[in-house]
Amino acid sequence: MSQISKAVRLLVNPRRLMLSIELYKSGDASLGKATEIAGVSISKMMDILATFGVKSSVTYGDYAEGLKNLRKVW
Repeated sequence: MSQISKAVRLLVNPRRLMLSIELYKSGDASLGKATEIAGVSISKMMDILATFGVKSSVTYGDYAEGLKNLRKVW
């Protein structure tokens, strides 16, 4: 990776992360979409959102449904 590529990546990633946080906060992006935009895992995104004081919109029902779907896959 060239020095320019590294520099661009360092600038783009924080902007993508901040964009994903703002979109999630405004309700314009789901948690899954926010993770795609930020380029991080769901658990990492949840940690980032908590660090920024953003409350999760994931309900217990969403969590239970996710576990149910995971059980089907495994």
